[in-house]
Amino acid sequence: MLESLLDKLDKVEARYDELTRLMADPAIAQDYARVTEYAREQAELEEIVAAYRDYKSISRELQEVEALLAEESDPELKALAGEEAARLESQLSALQDKLYNLLLPKDPRDRRDVIVEIRAGAGGEEAGLFAADLYRMYTRYAERQGWETELFSSHPTGIGGFKEVMFYVRGRGAFSRLKFESGVHRVQRIPVTESSGRIHTSTATVAVLPEVDEIEVHIDPDDLEIEAYGSSGPGGQHMQKNATAIRIVHKPTGMVVTCESERSQTQNRLRALAVLRARLYERERRKQEAEVAQARRSQVGTGERSEKVRTYNFPQNRVTDHRIGLTLYQLPEVLDGNLDPLIEALIAWEQANRLEAVAGEDEARPLPLRAEEAVR
Repeated sequence: MLESLLDKLDKVEARYDELTRLMADPAIAQDYARVTEYAREQAELEEIVAAYRDYKSISRELQEVEALLAEESDPELKALAGEEAARLESQLSALQDKLYNLLLPKDPRDRRDVIVEIRAGAGGEEAGLFAADLYRMYTRYAERQGWETELFSSHPTGIGGFKEVMFYVRGRGAFSRLKFESGVHRVQRIPVTESSGRIHTSTATVAVLPEVDEIEVHIDPDDLEIEAYGSSGPGGQHMQKNATAIRIVHKPTGMVVTCESERSQTQNRLRALAVLRARLYERERRKQEAEVAQARRSQVGTGERSEKVRTYNFPQNRVTDHRIGLTLYQLPEVLDGNLDPLIEALIAWEQANRLEAVAGEDEARPLPLRAEEAVR
């Protein structure tokens, strides 16, 4: 195991033991909030520490068995020691893989449902037909995973293709697997519209975006300027004399909401706040939509043929993912939704890149206090 990763694991274990001591300290034990925070952090580290301690224990056993092998002359005992060494090496390898994965920072979006957008790129009608093929491929893959799909927008062409198609995919881990599909997909085949039998190259762009959570609007009371005034609406003198109408100004945005429809100032205030919350929600939703649109543009590129992430070559029955240099001669199976061989390879590639980043970062910084920082 890399020395830098072993150093990280030593730091994580030291922090775990430190948290145990802190929670046992009588001076801290009375502070419920701190004890709760420490307990939460320790729980986050527990699986890593348990695996690391098993790793160290088995490493010591293996060293002892290897020393016995080097010294033992009896053939029968030597054979038994060899079998034990092989068993321990297998356990050590499995623990090492587990620790590598536990050290990798997690993508908080991986558990989210996704929105998939497919758009025809270069290639005219053939690009639209290819977009339809990709749509079928992803919906078939979702079926294989036990996920639900829901089409919510499409612009079909006259011959069975799509200029654009958008759909939801809902299921455990949908984003964690489909996120690798974003980019330009290229197809090489003889289009149904080609009379001379020439092979054409067309493209479609795919964007995979995590579905945005429902926004909860919190309004800081200090951000509000609330004024009560006499209503000029229905209700006559009673409402005028008691100043039941409410005007609320949301100072950060300048939004102004008034309500005078109720006889009670409290009721008007609650209604005005409800209107303000609704307006702030809509404002935030539009902002998020703009950010999602920017993310989509950065994912899909322009749709030019040279910007491909994957090529589907029909004459050669070939699918090539250009990011990892993987080629499969299983084109019909892939288009029928058998994407796991490609996605598993891409996951391994991503993990290797992230692990390299974890191993190569600066070791000199002080021990962090948060679990997520300790393994970053």
